[in-house]
Amino acid sequence: MGSLRFLTAGESHGRELGVIVEGMPAGLRLTEEMIAEDLGRRQRGYGRGARQAIEQDHATIASGVRHGRTLGSPILLTIANRDWENWTRVMQVAPLTDADAAELVAMADSGVKRAAPVTRVRPGHADLAGALKYGFTDVRNVLERASARETTARVAAGAVARALLAELGIETWSFTAEVGGVAVDPERCTRSREEAEASPLRCPDPAAEVAMIGRIDEARAAGDTVGGVFEVVVLGLPIGLGSYVHWDRRLDAALAGAVASIQIVKGVEFGLGFEQTRRVGSQVHDIIDGRRPDGTWIHRSNNAGGLTGGVTNGEPLVVRGAVKPISTLARPLPSADLVTGAPVEKAHYERSDISVVPAAGVVGEAMVMLTVADFVLAKVGGDSIDETRDNLRRYRERIAAGARRGAPAAPGAAEDPASEVGSGGDD
Repeated sequence: MGSLRFLTAGESHGRELGVIVEGMPAGLRLTEEMIAEDLGRRQRGYGRGARQAIEQDHATIASGVRHGRTLGSPILLTIANRDWENWTRVMQVAPLTDADAAELVAMADSGVKRAAPVTRVRPGHADLAGALKYGFTDVRNVLERASARETTARVAAGAVARALLAELGIETWSFTAEVGGVAVDPERCTRSREEAEASPLRCPDPAAEVAMIGRIDEARAAGDTVGGVFEVVVLGLPIGLGSYVHWDRRLDAALAGAVASIQIVKGVEFGLGFEQTRRVGSQVHDIIDGRRPDGTWIHRSNNAGGLTGGVTNGEPLVVRGAVKPISTLARPLPSADLVTGAPVEKAHYERSDISVVPAAGVVGEAMVMLTVADFVLAKVGGDSIDETRDNLRRYRERIAAGARRGAPAAPGAAEDPASEVGSGGDD
């Protein structure tokens, strides 16, 4: 939509990651501690690998905030890679001198794997396609940026979006819905949100989580990896975010692209998702029971996941992402050499997680929040958080009052001043 933009930078083993968030209203309360909470959540979860023991992710606010409040200018966040100290020569920015190059060769000859060029491409990773696209002979140039380490910067940006949405009464959370073919049972989801968040897999179903952990342990013992599904839920959205008018204004399309952009996600669904294809229409569509006295609209179910026609309908937004098994295996698959083209018995391996579904859910939250925040700002606008909050309040009041503006006014009736929403708006 263009009201809110963000851009990440950095490599997996480079000096640091960075992200610029542009378009946030002024006056929003934002601290490094608020961002740290989500960064910490991304690093947790049963099945994570050794990298999480090295890194202690913390975002430094370098611009766009003064005295704990946003300025309306671009926000720059930087996150140091603690593992950089082990990769300074391999990932140095300056050109290699003859002595530098000789040092790398000596390191590789002594068995330091990270110093050697990577040519054995990994099935399922960006290695082959990326190297051929950009003309690289060392896959290191691809895997450093294609790595999901980049999502650390996305989560930091998502925490900024969370701060904005919280000021507007909009709440986002996620949970692990499936791992290795073991799915939660809604009737057994007895944990509260806080209890689920504190559990090893961020799962609301204790019995399912035990079985999920078993699948992860089986994969670890086999030198393999395992995928799953995360679910993101957004509460408090007003009716009317997004549009059916053009493809690029549909909120569902934007969310699908945002969630699918996560490196490990291979499928996105809303509400019932693909299950709708196995039912008849009378079992799918959410019956509308009418409007409550407070102006909110009632649906008997939420099979659509809070979106109809690309527009929010007042029900909770429900988005799920399908997480493929990680491409880097402790027992690598057969592959081929990038330079010679010859088959090799084993693809490249450095280190890997076994399962990242809980962490992927946190990344999914970030991408959903950034997308929703963009659509909220496009809808109601506002240069300051107070103006944005006031515009949204008046828009909600108009929605609660009913669709009156399109109908002919009664003779002598005055226009309702609450129907004006200031900057932004569709009418």
